[in-house]
Amino acid sequence: MRKLFIALGFAFTLGFAQAQTTEVPKEKWYHAGIEQTGVYGVNTDQALQFLKDKKRKANTIIVGVLDSGVENFHEDLKANMWSNPKEIPGNGIDDDKNGYIDDVHGWSFLGTAKGINYNDDTTELTRIYKALSGKYATYDQKKNQDAITKNPTEYAEFQKIEKEYLSAVGKAKYNQQVAQSKLNAVEGGINKMVLEFGETKLSKDILKNYQPTDSQILEALWIFGELKEEQWVGKTMKEVSNTYLGSARRAAKGDALSSHLNLDLVDRKNVDNPADKTERFYGNGDSNGPESSHGTHVAGIIGAVRGNNIGSEGTIGGNNVKIMSVRTVPNGDERDKDVANAIYYAVDNGAKILNMSFGKPYSPDANLVWDAFKYASDKGVLIVKAAGNSNEDIDVHVHYPTNFKNNQPVSKSVLTVGASTKDPNALKARFSNYGKKSVDVFGPGQEIYATYPGVDQYRFLNGTSMASPAVAGVAALVWSHYPKLTAEDIRTILMETVNKNDQLKDISVTGGVVDSYKAVQKAEEIYKQRKLK
Repeated sequence: MRKLFIALGFAFTLGFAQAQTTEVPKEKWYHAGIEQTGVYGVNTDQALQFLKDKKRKANTIIVGVLDSGVENFHEDLKANMWSNPKEIPGNGIDDDKNGYIDDVHGWSFLGTAKGINYNDDTTELTRIYKALSGKYATYDQKKNQDAITKNPTEYAEFQKIEKEYLSAVGKAKYNQQVAQSKLNAVEGGINKMVLEFGETKLSKDILKNYQPTDSQILEALWIFGELKEEQWVGKTMKEVSNTYLGSARRAAKGDALSSHLNLDLVDRKNVDNPADKTERFYGNGDSNGPESSHGTHVAGIIGAVRGNNIGSEGTIGGNNVKIMSVRTVPNGDERDKDVANAIYYAVDNGAKILNMSFGKPYSPDANLVWDAFKYASDKGVLIVKAAGNSNEDIDVHVHYPTNFKNNQPVSKSVLTVGASTKDPNALKARFSNYGKKSVDVFGPGQEIYATYPGVDQYRFLNGTSMASPAVAGVAALVWSHYPKLTAEDIRTILMETVNKNDQLKDISVTGGVVDSYKAVQKAEEIYKQRKLK
């Protein structure tokens, strides 16, 4: 699935010997520098000062965001969104003859040519279980037995898949029941608090001094222990209610059962021919899509407008970026064919860096993605991707898309990113996957403030989904100022200039968090060695 973020973020931290830190604004902590603050941010400001001192000018660089879609009209993104210079909007013609009609800001592989977009999809586990059930769990017992006799290895895999699928269904039903019980317990009290507090902006002091007289309200107050402070401090009770009850109702509705695990879900009608793995040209030009929250947040971490005194700022550190949105990831597991085609589209239309904040445990058509990885590498494109949020060793439990085939790297220009926190005493985010071989670097991925759809909104989100674009933005910062470097150069520079920490040394290749200041210093050094200008 999964867009790799954790919305409410139960990412608690543990303390050992305490490292000293300087207070930094929580909205900007991921830009901080370790030497100045003790916080493992990407050190944006020091990098920018170095580039200014060296009189380095930035070239514009295109970064492809392969995700759920991006709200291209957001106040803090619209100036930095990519526009296809050869495409005339809305005329229904493929003006630039690239095979995609009206791809003005990017493309969507999750919709029909007539503009119908899809958001919900199943997991890969569900799709595999459904396919194998048609061979080994039909109503025809003789047919089942014949298939088992002919394919004992595949049948053993089916048994494993069936067990995992049924377990997932059981957990989803249990979670749905728990969510409904919680909703029943607090909804009445929350609605009463909405009326009681009116337009009052909530604060710690207000809640501390609040004396509820109603038993329903008393029971509902525990939600403030579940929510993070930024989800309620400074907001009205109505705003808190909309966020909390909206999430609770979706959980109680059972999205996992109605879409992710639904064997009867009618999906992707008239989008493509699923049997044709070579098909390239399908979808439509709506690169925003029906639900772009994840992609919009990711895009903002990379390239939110800098210097406009609103919202957030991207880790590229300037406005020399163009975000190309390629809608690839539904509410469910992304399809390997879509991922491969999204890579081809972004590469062929000028993107130099691709961010991929998604993943899944199964990939039946992994070869399609590996071929696309090789294509991107051959074209000199850097791929930055999220390590995943299962707190697993992905050297052992493979997280797709992976850059390893038969234990060997497919591409020399893929960078896999784990999530770090602002707490130097608990640097690895508790949810982040790790791997001495499979995770290259870490980047800030907890409580990351960035753009969000709506009326020019912003939110804090957690996940390796946030860490990956933080690093992709740093890569764009370096490459845009040192454009004669290669994708492999940029990957190597970012890996060689991390801020190392013993907490990360056995769970990643480099054992550190990316630092843009050290990266631009290294790039400057390479330019001098190679006598580049």
